[in-house]
Amino acid sequence: MDYKLNNGSGKLCCKGCSRQDNKLNTYDWLADIPGSSQESDLVEVQFKNTRKGYYLNSNDLKLEKGDIVAVESTPGHDIGTVTLTGRLVPLQMRKTGFKPNTEIKRVYRKAKTVDMDKYNEAKAKEHATMIRSRLIASSLDLHMKIGDVEYQGDGNKAIFYYIADERVDFRQLIKVLAETFRVRIEMKQIGARQEAGRIGGIGPCGRELCCATWMTNFVSVSTNAARLQDISLNPQKLAGQCAKLKCCMNYEVDGYVEAQKCLPSREIELETKDGNFFFFKADILSNQITYSTDKNFAANLVTISGKRAFEIINLNRKGIKPDSLHESEKKPEPPKSIDLLDQESLTRFDKRKTGNGNGNEKTNPKVIGNENKKVILKVIGNGNESPNENTNENGSESGNAHKSKRRKRPNNRPQQRNDKPQPPKKD
Repeated sequence: MDYKLNNGSGKLCCKGCSRQDNKLNTYDWLADIPGSSQESDLVEVQFKNTRKGYYLNSNDLKLEKGDIVAVESTPGHDIGTVTLTGRLVPLQMRKTGFKPNTEIKRVYRKAKTVDMDKYNEAKAKEHATMIRSRLIASSLDLHMKIGDVEYQGDGNKAIFYYIADERVDFRQLIKVLAETFRVRIEMKQIGARQEAGRIGGIGPCGRELCCATWMTNFVSVSTNAARLQDISLNPQKLAGQCAKLKCCMNYEVDGYVEAQKCLPSREIELETKDGNFFFFKADILSNQITYSTDKNFAANLVTISGKRAFEIINLNRKGIKPDSLHESEKKPEPPKSIDLLDQESLTRFDKRKTGNGNGNEKTNPKVIGNENKKVILKVIGNGNESPNENTNENGSESGNAHKSKRRKRPNNRPQQRNDKPQPPKKD
């Protein structure tokens, strides 16, 4: 079945998806390629929880992801679900460390109704068998924990998964279990992380456990990974569902190691005129360090960048002590305010100046008037003339000044005189 994408660029094949309740889901991103399933005659079959096996499709059955098949086992046959087909199977075998010299068993057929009836009957006895086997192990004083029991599809064999910190001699236990349950017994030791993966659950991050979804190889986790990431060494927070250190602490430790190289050593003290500062804590990824004036507890905490810490260390080596840990900040100049009312000023035209080439600038006279008045604005640019330069001793203006004013008047407007006529003098 195909689902068309919303943007119309193509189709999304659902053959590569699995049920979300299956552990160790594998998405077949080559399922929609024609002929991909015929590239390899190997198939991946998953059984209870995280147990998987690789089988040869010698009968050329048309198998797809999700088919229930009967596969070869010793003795009898087992029932499992096909989880991967095509050219991705050899790649998955290489990833899981499947040895090439190992004999590959065959796929018999697709499961029939009779096969499913035997399978369901065997699965119904698993929980009761696990409880009974725990009592038997306790009666034999064996320091082991039986975590899960898995019956084979035909009910002829049972696999007992157990956890033990020390080596356990379970030869007597096998004899008692075989006499009790009348099946072939296989004991398989697993670790605490494998047990958590088989059971499943939700981690503190809100997602399904990594060991139940995609992890197959488990690497040892040490408390050194927590120290490199500045994680509090609290056992309740560092432990996962398996009561061991969380596997996810190894995911980002390499990034923290690289970021740690950009920070100075924690043993170096910073000397300033205010006093000596000691390392308190560091935010490695953001390159921030917090220093304290006391070596044993938090006092007068100051947070600076790693770059600033190196600058102070270099100054201290030269015998220079800065005033403080913080950089001397230059106060920015306050922005000049813009007076919007200046655009409506009557003298705004006085600011426009034109040069005459000699360095002396004169303003252009502007005429602002109404019907009865006219004001002539004039500014002499050299600034060396006195305000009474155009006046005579009696305070009246000279004729040259009147002439200069007449020349400055615009020609496009008629001259107006606002002086009232004087009445004739009587003899």
